[in-house]
Amino acid sequence: MINNFIFAGMKQLDTSIIISTYNSTDWLEKVLYGYNNQTYRQFEVVIADDGSNEETRELLKIMQEEVFYPIIHVWHEDKGFQKSQILNKATLHCTTEYIIMSDGDCIPRKDFVEQHVKYREEGYFLSGGYFMLPMNISETITKEDIYTEKCFRLSWLKNLGLKYSFSNNKLDSGIISSDLLNSFTPTNPSWNGHNSSGWKADILAVNGFDERMQYGGQDRELGERLTNLGIKSKQIRYNAVVLHLDHPRGYKNQESIDKNQAIRKQTREQKKKWTQFGIVKE
Repeated sequence: MINNFIFAGMKQLDTSIIISTYNSTDWLEKVLYGYNNQTYRQFEVVIADDGSNEETRELLKIMQEEVFYPIIHVWHEDKGFQKSQILNKATLHCTTEYIIMSDGDCIPRKDFVEQHVKYREEGYFLSGGYFMLPMNISETITKEDIYTEKCFRLSWLKNLGLKYSFSNNKLDSGIISSDLLNSFTPTNPSWNGHNSSGWKADILAVNGFDERMQYGGQDRELGERLTNLGIKSKQIRYNAVVLHLDHPRGYKNQESIDKNQAIRKQTREQKKKWTQFGIVKE
């Protein structure tokens, strides 16, 4: 089921942002305010809805009256955790050549889209970072905190009890440049579902996400096939930042993780560029 809430200005758009969600309207509302605060505005938002109830649909109708960007709502019936399937469906409904993927619990900093657009390049995908917040701060953040960028200030977060971590540099690198931190980070520039981007043509060339995979590394397996195709990865972990709101993870289970690890192992060992279980069914 597809709901295109608005089409105004579509010809000027050059970026699509896929946001995955499932019955989490409080968090999704904050995320959509974050995108309404972006410095770069030539984008559409495509909601990849993994079977949410009517509350999500109603929220999107209300938000479309407030935000500047067009919202496309892609929904399918709730059949458990089927994020790979809904992401593939959402990819097909993106109207631009470039896709940023994130989650409905990740508030983007105001330069988030700008950074992805700045660093995008033919033959590459981009790997961004996230800053995890505890539940009490996640619940505290308001629309005003997002629009004023208060929730991205370390001083404000520390007043609410945020503890020191090296990850704090994602929000305030001080005299250390983001590019320098990116070059030294031990984290590989993998495809991360909360903050990555790439060309739609490249995603289609590897047949999107493997729909056999549920929770646990299905995003990274996509990146591994992109790498096997010859697409390089670029680290923007400290440039493009999102605040990750806390939430329970009832869908997490070891059986799913083990199955996904076996699929990823096969992808790496056989250097697979294509999945038979993706957008195009074989």
